[in-house]
Amino acid sequence: MLTVPVAVPAGASVDPQGALHAYARARLADGDGAMGLAVDSYRAALTLDPASVEVARRSYVQALESGDRALALRSASLLEAQGALPRDGTLLLIGEALGRKDWAGARTLTARMVEEGNFSFLAPIITSWISLGEGRYAAPVVAGQDRFAALAQRYVDEHVALQALGRGDLTAAVPAIRRAIALRGGESAALRLTLAAQLAGRGAKAEALMLLPPGEAAFARARADLARGKVKVAAVTPVQGYARLLSRLAVDVASDPSGTAMGIRLSRIATFADPGGAEAQLVAARLLSAGGLAQGGVAEARKVPVDGWYGALGQSELVDALAAAGETQAALALARSLAVEPGAGSERQVRLGRLLADLDDFDGAAAAFRAAQAGYGEGELPWALLLFEGSALEQGKRWDEARVVLERAAALAPNEPMVLNYLGYAQIERRQNVTAALELIRKASALKPQDASIADSLGWAHYVTGDVAGAVPVLERAAAGAPGDATINEHLGDALWSAGRRYEARYAWAAASLFAQGDGAARIAAKVEQGLKPEYAAP
Repeated sequence: MLTVPVAVPAGASVDPQGALHAYARARLADGDGAMGLAVDSYRAALTLDPASVEVARRSYVQALESGDRALALRSASLLEAQGALPRDGTLLLIGEALGRKDWAGARTLTARMVEEGNFSFLAPIITSWISLGEGRYAAPVVAGQDRFAALAQRYVDEHVALQALGRGDLTAAVPAIRRAIALRGGESAALRLTLAAQLAGRGAKAEALMLLPPGEAAFARARADLARGKVKVAAVTPVQGYARLLSRLAVDVASDPSGTAMGIRLSRIATFADPGGAEAQLVAARLLSAGGLAQGGVAEARKVPVDGWYGALGQSELVDALAAAGETQAALALARSLAVEPGAGSERQVRLGRLLADLDDFDGAAAAFRAAQAGYGEGELPWALLLFEGSALEQGKRWDEARVVLERAAALAPNEPMVLNYLGYAQIERRQNVTAALELIRKASALKPQDASIADSLGWAHYVTGDVAGAVPVLERAAAGAPGDATINEHLGDALWSAGRRYEARYAWAAASLFAQGDGAARIAAKVEQGLKPEYAAP
């Protein structure tokens, strides 16, 4: 039912029939990806029937996905009144309390968050920011015996550093900065900029410059401003610190595909708490683009000022967002311009290479991946860059060159399943060195036995080498792990037909035909109708 019988606020106009129509329109728009229409329709439905928990719940989710703070707060208030607010709604309310400098309210809500359990490990950091706002600072303390201590420890150092910098305590800040940077590893560019700004704002220009490697485009603006002494920055406020915490959590949550939706919601709550925060905008752009809400990702990436310290990072996120939104030429043009800037670095070249590969410009992609290798010294080259280049060359029908590059990758990473599988399968496809290729794939499968793609390679290698009986169970396992993969199902069908299991073979080919495209679709359709013939064999 649409309407839940609850008390209606005084003066509210209730029109359940109109709400039903607006709600239906919202659901249809939601399903079609028309975010703007969906939000407007949910807002209308909520106005017409403010007592409906279902409308409020859907409005809340849509408001977070679309970045409509007013609708998110309104629907959250209605859900709160009915005891139906999701656990992340408590985080939304904490952000609002911190923004109002309602320290007592923030403490009460944080205590509630702990009782609810889901996000309780954040409490030491949040209460520390509250204490800073109250003027009686207490550093975050993560109890070693707490079962969530390891989770909290992932975030605590950067907050200790920012709080210490805000208080002008460089002695406490510096070791925390080192730990925070080390923990972030290759994902530390935005954090480095934030910490450098805070250091410079406290007069520690030399320490700030040490965080920003010279010659890298991502840090060029910041280093130029530091050289000119153009750095005036306020200390991070409690609500800004809280937004950073949620953004960091959002990235970690979304690293598991099952956490994508929650990661997006957390990132949006972070942008509500700190609307002008570039780091929150960068994270939101990335997660929205990866989570099927690419237009929102484009909008969020464009909020990052191009001429600011985070501008280079924002432009990189914009490339990904545009590509995810289907604006391929715009993405490619921007990627090309970024790739030729001084200090562009390997990340920009890889981004360009991937775009070119998606457009079937494999020669251009290979050149970009090769350019990405230029900045690495002897013994430092990542195997992944060689795999990217080799893959582009192989897909561009330059197999002799591809094999040399892929063999270099295998020499660098002899225990990397992706490299072993690619090199082995590429040779199996061409019926070259099949015995040696089978051994490469065997090793890849032993290293990563649950990978359906590698299992397919192993099963197909058995088939190609004449071991049909050994191929079938391996390919069945691969198909069970990836039932929507056209290649795996086609391989299984060929093996089953060769094993005399012809009814099952046609079933596998039929499954493959649901997802096949181009020449593959025509080949599989012919097999479904006529059976396996030499001219219809899978490559």
